[in-house]
Amino acid sequence: MTAAQQPSTKQDILHHLLKQGQATAQELAEHLNISPQAIRKHLKDLEDEGLIEHQAIQAGMGRPNYQYQLSRKGRDQLPDRYGEFAVSLLDTLAETVGKDQVSKILRKQWERKALEYRDRVGEGSLQERVAKLVELRQAEGYMAEWHAVQPGEVHSVSENSESSGYVITEYNCAISQIAESFPSVCGHELEMFQLALEGSKVERTHWIVNGEHRCGYLIRERSQKT
Repeated sequence: MTAAQQPSTKQDILHHLLKQGQATAQELAEHLNISPQAIRKHLKDLEDEGLIEHQAIQAGMGRPNYQYQLSRKGRDQLPDRYGEFAVSLLDTLAETVGKDQVSKILRKQWERKALEYRDRVGEGSLQERVAKLVELRQAEGYMAEWHAVQPGEVHSVSENSESSGYVITEYNCAISQIAESFPSVCGHELEMFQLALEGSKVERTHWIVNGEHRCGYLIRERSQKT
């Protein structure tokens, strides 16, 4: 049974783990408002199917606590990929014309997508455009959300957190397989957001490729100090 065919509670568990990264049985029971016994049965079924895995966390002298997270199989079965065909096609192109040429092709694709996003987000405030961009990403199958941040709330890569802004978080990656073979696409994605949100500065805060459970982007007005 694939993730798309899971009963509702199992789907809820998978999506919660996708979004949070990991959780205990008790945390899942409280979040989904069902009994710990029922949660443990679902967790056992999901683990038997290879969709989740757990690790023991020892706290004090008592029994260890178990933290559950998606396995690679579980993440792959959620509807967040374009599939293996795209990777196979790019590998064939790389063998034919070389990786440098493929990187140029990918860059051109993201430039085209950025211009499409820019046209569709319109000319409102940065907040309005961020919200619209997230809507577009959600329509494309990304589990995406955004929220405003205040000065000092996010430590950006520039180590300057004195200005406010917005964070876009994406809990799945439709191009994760491609990024493993062609990591330059992640850099193009940063450029794409920056071009789509004209007048903004975009920095990465989290990265699925680095083993984190989400990708995060901090977006601020370019006129603000960075």
